[in-house]
Amino acid sequence: MFDVYITKTGRYLPNDPVSNDKMEEYLGLINEVASKARRIILRNNKINTRHYALNKKGISTHTNAELTFYAIQTLFDETFTNQDMELLSCGTSTPDNFLPSHAAMVHGLLKNKSVELNSSTGVCCAGMNSLKFGYLSIKAGNTKNAICTGSERVSSWTTADKYEYEVINLKNLEEQPIISFKKDFLRWMLSDGAGAFLLENKPRGPISLKMEWMDAYSYAFELEACMYAGGDKLENGEIKPWSDYHPDQWLKESIFAIKQDVKLLDKTILVKGAESMFNALKKNNITSEQIDYFLPHVSSYYFVNGLKEYLENKGIHLPKEKWFMNLKRVGNVGSASIYLALDELMTSGKLIKGDRILLSVPESGRFSFAYAYLTVC
Repeated sequence: MFDVYITKTGRYLPNDPVSNDKMEEYLGLINEVASKARRIILRNNKINTRHYALNKKGISTHTNAELTFYAIQTLFDETFTNQDMELLSCGTSTPDNFLPSHAAMVHGLLKNKSVELNSSTGVCCAGMNSLKFGYLSIKAGNTKNAICTGSERVSSWTTADKYEYEVINLKNLEEQPIISFKKDFLRWMLSDGAGAFLLENKPRGPISLKMEWMDAYSYAFELEACMYAGGDKLENGEIKPWSDYHPDQWLKESIFAIKQDVKLLDKTILVKGAESMFNALKKNNITSEQIDYFLPHVSSYYFVNGLKEYLENKGIHLPKEKWFMNLKRVGNVGSASIYLALDELMTSGKLIKGDRILLSVPESGRFSFAYAYLTVC
């Protein structure tokens, strides 16, 4: 088994930052009315700016594959070029198309040489699953290096025109033409961007991060879906897939819209997050004192104090000075968020050799959690 190191990190955030009061200039007004939920949601998530791969006309400026491609480009230099890459592993919640895979579309833009590909889907853990594929490949000696990515282009999924037919349908039914909170909620939570890591079997440069271990947990065996798209939730908690709806319903009921069961999220995410992190640390014999930097991906600052409390109840004591977050500045970029946070920390000048870093990523899709433990060397 070989050691694995993150030797370089990179990012790509499209266009200029978008402030809270400018969001609807990009995403548009549904039924030409400002969202009543927007200010409440933003007050709770405390995100100040985010990036959209859109212009103010709601027209896309980049595809997801392009965002990923530009993030990867930042990893190349004279010591490691695109011809040196052996494996490309890409994770996303929002691929540009069902087929071909996201990694194949990114590889098509790279135009370098034949490499092994992996595409990870899901929600926020898609980026960590992508990372683990690269980690295990190098660990096993299958490849000497891997480029792993997390990316999202969700803004184009949440522009107002995507809900027009549902609003018209509601008017025809003489119902109030306001989309449900489970759909409106995520319009003010999510943003676009991409992050990339170069993994190698040897350290490189002034600072590398040795990947000590990765662990992941799913609670889908006991919990129903919480965040979903391309279907709708039935009374019994099952998801009816888009292909079982009549094509007219795809538009009239916004079947492809991203939805969130907020009550289930609030009830479950912190409980299972603390439980899974306790199990991961116990399994790998890590104590709170052996964590110098804690990088939690959280969708909203609303959850921060609660997460700290739930962790403490499990005997995991991580004072706030150990927490490193950039949610306020870059927004919730789903599977890319942990890449963007670690890239910012790695290039901050704060790290010294021997520092230990814990990455923590929850996914509310059907409640999955992923962790990685790194040592600065």
